[in-house]
Amino acid sequence: MKLGIIGGSGIYDIEGLGATEEISVETPYGKPSAHYRAGKIEDRKVVFLPRHGADHSIAPHKINYRANIWGFKSLGVEKIISVGAVGGISGNLKPGDLVVLDQLIDFTFGARQSTFFEDDKVAHIDFTEPYCAEMRKTVLSVAENIGLAVKENGSYICVNGPRLETAKEIRHFSMIGADVVGMTGMPEAALAREAEICLCGMAVVTNYAAGISKNKLTVTEVIETMKKSTDNLKKLIREFVLQLPAERNCDCKDALKNAVM
Repeated sequence: MKLGIIGGSGIYDIEGLGATEEISVETPYGKPSAHYRAGKIEDRKVVFLPRHGADHSIAPHKINYRANIWGFKSLGVEKIISVGAVGGISGNLKPGDLVVLDQLIDFTFGARQSTFFEDDKVAHIDFTEPYCAEMRKTVLSVAENIGLAVKENGSYICVNGPRLETAKEIRHFSMIGADVVGMTGMPEAALAREAEICLCGMAVVTNYAAGISKNKLTVTEVIETMKKSTDNLKKLIREFVLQLPAERNCDCKDALKNAVM
């Protein structure tokens, strides 16, 4: 089994990943965000991709999500850890908190290329549980074993960006059940499901969302908070990689069964 890791803002490498090669992948959907870096964490094969490019030059709404996921699939990746920076909406979240996501709300639908099935086939995947239950169970167990506090549930609302949100938008998002807000969670998760790849979403709360704090929101705050959280996050990812079961016993691997017209 090969495991993929998608690094978000501030996560451009993984400690302990003995990268052996950079791989350029051509896809029917164009170029992925960067070269894939293949290597190992101990005996586990890992393929890493920085979501925003090696130099963070790709804005969230311009990321080629289809190429990124297709590239992982072509390299034999069966499970992906997706890491991203988010703004905290729920009152129990503060900057620095790590959230193991369990739900999604998509506000980018129609603005981004969100499916692999556009020409000769139509697919309606079940997306009731957007993140792999098996992977979530493992990461929560690993966090407990290493004594790292994480939030066990969280609903991620994905907006198109690249601007940050208004205070009224955040209030609205709170009313419909969102805990965190970000710009990259979709269509990444849906495409992984269409590719029958398991995906686990980890979100680092880097700031309070608009209107919750009276302070002006800045990119500097996001990067600084992510830097402070990096050591714990990388430690969790490393142990998570080592503890993941090699076999898949979830429904993700059969996502297209009875889903294609």
